[in-house]
This record gives sequence, structure tokens and C-alpha cells, in this order.
Amino acid sequence: MSTGRTAARMGPAELVQAAAMARRFYLEGKSKIQIADEFGVSRFKVARVLETALERDLVRIEIRVPAELDAERSDALRARFGLRHAVVVEAPADAVPDTRDPENLGSVAADLLAELVTEGDVLGLAWGRSTINMAQALHRLPPCTVVQLTGVYDAGTAERGSVEAVRRAAEVAGGEAHPIYAPMLLPDAATATALRSQTGVARAFEYFDKVTVAAVSIGSWEEGISTVHDMLSEEEREHYASLGAAAEMSAHLFDAEGRRIGRDLGERCITVEADRLRRIPEVVAIAGGARKREAVVAVLRSGLVTSLVTDTVAADYLLDEVAPGPRPALERADPDAR
Repeated sequence: MSTGRTAARMGPAELVQAAAMARRFYLEGKSKIQIADEFGVSRFKVARVLETALERDLVRIEIRVPAELDAERSDALRARFGLRHAVVVEAPADAVPDTRDPENLGSVAADLLAELVTEGDVLGLAWGRSTINMAQALHRLPPCTVVQLTGVYDAGTAERGSVEAVRRAAEVAGGEAHPIYAPMLLPDAATATALRSQTGVARAFEYFDKVTVAAVSIGSWEEGISTVHDMLSEEEREHYASLGAAAEMSAHLFDAEGRRIGRDLGERCITVEADRLRRIPEVVAIAGGARKREAVVAVLRSGLVTSLVTDTVAADYLLDEVAPGPRPALERADPDAR
């Protein structure tokens, strides 16, 4: 912010006055009009003094964020993809390239949700290791209702998964919890349809159109990185891979361009529909690491998410290897409709 000139060129009276005005403005938060009234000068005079104080190093402005956050990459990522919010977290120095999402993404996402959620909102949580880690890291939320957006990976592990995540978030918020005690994937569409009509599941589904903020995870179409991938048979995995599956989010599959594929799979799943997800005002995706970087691109291109919490490994790929193009996150554009 400095031009290199020194404060010594200012006389003592000017220095004292400029320092006092700068203190009022930068430290005490007073307006230029209030400062002008106090010192008996015009607000234009105050503006000139503050500008001079900056130019001559009397005042130095330093922008600091926590060491784990990369502000420059975050802003570049937000602008490139038209995201409402982008938060890039420093990848641990000892991170193994082929691991799942860094665990510190969950704590940062928890802090972001605490900023985004307001009193009276309906918060939706989809199944995913990242969202579960985020829920465990939650320490503050305004009073809100929390609803589960997908069934669970395994009904027998509900206490350790998305059901518990919904309960935890609702406890922190002091609001109602609407969990779904049902598997995410069913054997066929008829069974899924019947299950959706059951009282507890139907009650949660009634809240889907009321969700104002949602948190979702992203999975690559490979073993151990996508829950849905791991639930299918080898034959089914190969079938969806042949259709170009590059990413999975909330049991919806996407090709590399963000187009939805394998819609028949969605008919077998207990999950929020893609069209409903697109209508949610704020959808925060949480994903990072080398193994998910292509999947993150695919989901961003789908137009279903508005914000992203990721790490420097994925962010560098998004910024350096992905050519600029449409900004679907900003427009909520559906690539299937182009």
C-alpha cells in the first residue's frame, strides 16, 4: 500500500493530526463525517489526510487470514467458476496423494456453515464422509431445522453416519432434526418408491423444498472414493463407467462435462432429486485431494452447487489445468438443457 515516501516529510502538526484521524477511522471505526465534526474540518479534508497517511507509511494495512486458508487461491477459484463462496485450505505437508478428503476440510466447512446459516433456515445434509466430519466439527449454528437429504450407506451404521450427523447439527442449532432411517440404495425402483411413502421418510422429503442451505460431498467414480460405487456390483460399476461416470454426488452420477448420466440409478435411491437440489439457494460442496479433482470439476459444471470447500491440491488443478468456460455455479445452469 506504500509508495515508498516517508512520514518524515510531514510536519509535526500534520503527523499528529493524521495519526489521530487514522486511529479514529481504522481502529475506532468512526466515519469520515464524524471525524470531520470532531476536528472541525470538511470530510474531504479527512479523506485527503487518510490517503496521505497511507501514501507516506504513517498507516500500513496488512491483510491476514489464518495460515491454513489460502485467500489468493480462494478468490481466484470463486471468480473462475462463478462460485458464491470458495474456501481453499492448505493441504498438509505430509498429505498422501491418493488419500480421501483431508480431514481439516470438515472443520473449515463447519465454520463456513456457521456463517451461512441464519435463524429459521432449513439445513440439509447429504451422506458423505466429508459432511459427517463437518457435522462432528460443528460448535455453533443459529437456531434452524436440520433435514437429511439422502439415505444411509448402511442402515446398520446409521448411528455413526448421516443420521448422527443430522442429530449433531440439530443439537448444536437447538432445532428440529428430520433424519432418514433408510438405506440410500435399494434393489429396484419399486422398493425405493414404496420406502419413500413410509411416514418417516416421507416427512423428511416434505422438507426438501424448504431447504435453504445444503452441504454435500463429492465422490470420484472409483473404489473407496464413492459410496455409491462401493455399494454396486462389479457389473453395475462397469456399466456406469461405460456411460462416462466421472463423479457422484448424493447418488447422482455425472460425466466429465457435468451432465447427469445413469438416471435409472437415481430411481433406486433415497435421495434429494437433482432438480430440487438446484433450487436450494446455497449448496456447499466439500471435496479435495488429487483423487477427487476431476470429480470436483464435473460437479461444478453441473450447476448444482454454489460454493466449494477444497484444498490446495484440487484448487491448483482447477486453476491450472481446467480451461476457463461457462460459470454454471453462478447461473445454476443445467448442462443437459444446453
